[in-house]
Amino acid sequence: MSASPPVRPVLPPDIKARKGGAPLVVLTAYTTPVARLVDPHCDMALVGDSLGMVLHGLPSTVGVTMEMMILHGRAVVRGLSRAMPIIDMPFGSYEEGPQQAFRNAARLMAETGAPSVKLEGGVHMADTIAFLTARGVPVMAHVGLTPQSVNTLGGYKVVGRAEEADKVMADARACEAAGAFAIVLEKVPEGLSGRITRALTIPTIGIGAGVDCDGQVLVVDDMLGLFTDFRPKFVKRYADLGKQADAAIATYAAEVRTRAFPAPEHGFPDVLKAKS
Repeated sequence: MSASPPVRPVLPPDIKARKGGAPLVVLTAYTTPVARLVDPHCDMALVGDSLGMVLHGLPSTVGVTMEMMILHGRAVVRGLSRAMPIIDMPFGSYEEGPQQAFRNAARLMAETGAPSVKLEGGVHMADTIAFLTARGVPVMAHVGLTPQSVNTLGGYKVVGRAEEADKVMADARACEAAGAFAIVLEKVPEGLSGRITRALTIPTIGIGAGVDCDGQVLVVDDMLGLFTDFRPKFVKRYADLGKQADAAIATYAAEVRTRAFPAPEHGFPDVLKAKS
């Protein structure tokens, strides 16, 4: 019997070709075990800078460093065989200009093995996206609410209502023209996200942007109920693992204090004494 052929990993051209097809499934992943869980079910695994808040207790994504993204990126890539990893470029690693962005994007790809990066920004980042894509760096763009700009935006608010709609559309079109292979729309009104999705030839990935996008992404810890400090309206809880973990830890603590754990079956007998 011949061995099964190796699993072919998803790559940026595959994602771009999915425009208008079956919806793309994306979740964040920050560790090898979680990457292994999402791999059979997702088209992409996003190593998001949300790890700063979810795993490291930071108040926002602004404090995330290149070293943090590389550490978690390596872990996720090790856990994937099919789904495509995407690494977020952290705040301060690309805004200075195209050359800075290329140095850091190349470092992320070389040191993690990921085939693509994601960066935030629209019209003002178009030159940078074009510079990167012309030099072999596939870029997923991100417009609407851009969490790295939370201090400028004044909070995690919906972006694209009323007169802001034209700006978000212009941002999306600029990213497409610059060569992005896909684009995240975050906290964009549903009607606008639908218009953007129909206007672009690249896939849109929604997070709080309605059902008309070409795919959806959520933070895996949010949808599993593990991260409870911050719960946006657009998050659906598919499990409540945080409560289950709390109950399990409480039971463990009680059993340790009453010496119910470890029980005899959890230990190793003294072999010499057992033979005597």
